[in-house]
Amino acid sequence: MTVPLGGIALAHHDAAYAALDQAGFTDVWSSEVAGADAFTPLALAAAWQPRLRLGTAITPVFTRGPGLLAMSAAALAEAAPGRFSLGIGASSPVLVRDWNAVPFDEPFRRTRDVLRFLRAALRGETVDEVYDTFAVRRFTLEQPPAVPPPILLAALRPGMLRLAGAEADGVILNWLSADDVPRALAELGERRTGFEVAARIFVCPTEDAAYARALGRRLITSYLTVGAYAEFHRWLGRDKTLAPMWAAWAAGDRRGANAAVPDEVVDALVLHGSPQQCRAEVRRYADNGVDVPILALLPTPEVTAGGATALLSLIARLGTNPMVAAA
Repeated sequence: MTVPLGGIALAHHDAAYAALDQAGFTDVWSSEVAGADAFTPLALAAAWQPRLRLGTAITPVFTRGPGLLAMSAAALAEAAPGRFSLGIGASSPVLVRDWNAVPFDEPFRRTRDVLRFLRAALRGETVDEVYDTFAVRRFTLEQPPAVPPPILLAALRPGMLRLAGAEADGVILNWLSADDVPRALAELGERRTGFEVAARIFVCPTEDAAYARALGRRLITSYLTVGAYAEFHRWLGRDKTLAPMWAAWAAGDRRGANAAVPDEVVDALVLHGSPQQCRAEVRRYADNGVDVPILALLPTPEVTAGGATALLSLIARLGTNPMVAAA
């Protein structure tokens, strides 16, 4: 599950983490956009629920210096030895340049360089290296983790996918359908032992299809009009299907762009229906090669009306523990 969950303050997430554990969820993965940072929700989970695996999906490679990123990862790896995975990625020009005042230059090479730096630093090595996009002078972690965390790489198109397959411990996929998974995985090449495939999957567990599709359209027009995601979906073969949306967006017609997204695209990228139906659709991702399906839970009318109690009940019904779901 993606954390933190909406509608519950971080200080009260102990109940949410307990509900996730009891429902059979194995992992909690954080994101980092404009809400909580990537590490604080996981630090709380490490203390409150020692059985849950933890991961970042993702921490941007631009918004922290390489040394600070290594320190944050090492601290969480020490707090949850053997249970933490560090997911990194380029992020986007909006988040990096517009919101954090950092140039978004050479995202592929920056990501590759940070991956290589982290690999050495988290092993406890002294890093004194001039990379293509930055230089680090004699950096050594004061307390490297006894168990260095696996490093997963967020990847969309072939170049980054091949980098993940060659040098990372796993890949993080995003904004793709279950049927798109095999095409992405085909680009990874030969994978190292223990390589994990994680995917963030947007889930809106409501039987109000009109509501779910309206929300899904807003998300799709917000994300898939960004350059990297647009190119990703062209590569996946949706160039003709999404061309009207891209044209309307480019013309400044936000309402027209929203209306131009076909139902079948929404249904493929934003899962909706009963919790049981959503669970079955998530299973299709696993069947197609995803090792760690990460649910990104979207608001539903039922949870909006029922608050935290309804959310915790929904978690139970989405989980894999039948005793909890039945209760």
